[in-house]
Amino acid sequence: MQYLFDLAEMQGVSIEYVPLRNRDGEYRDDLKRIRLREGMTYRLTRWTLAHELGHAAFGDVPSMFEPENARQERRADEWAALRLIDLEQYREVEKLREGHVPSMAHDLDIVTKGVTAFQRILARLGDDVYLKPRQGAGQYAAKLRA
Repeated sequence: MQYLFDLAEMQGVSIEYVPLRNRDGEYRDDLKRIRLREGMTYRLTRWTLAHELGHAAFGDVPSMFEPENARQERRADEWAALRLIDLEQYREVEKLREGHVPSMAHDLDIVTKGVTAFQRILARLGDDVYLKPRQGAGQYAAKLRA
């Protein structure tokens, strides 16, 4: 969690815990503020904070168009998944749990939505994942099979 608090501080975003209704969290770009629902479990709090930090990273504001809101939600989910899931740990857990998403989520200390978001990213990447890629052919720290 400290990593997430540090990200919030770097982005200039404040975090409040409040008795929200009908949602786990919300981000207000005009106030640079994340509000989280009081009393959530550690895993849900961790996920929700990372998700809302994704909205902050992109400067998301609610749209009057539902497809745009859905796109922003998917993007925030994927941003959060990339920050909370380590690729090597994911590979180990996927093999151990034989792809059972709820079990994988438990082992990764994340909600199931986070695992499915990470899987969407992997599906788009193809068979290889490049760590610390840079411009130019062969410019990366490592190439791993997904």
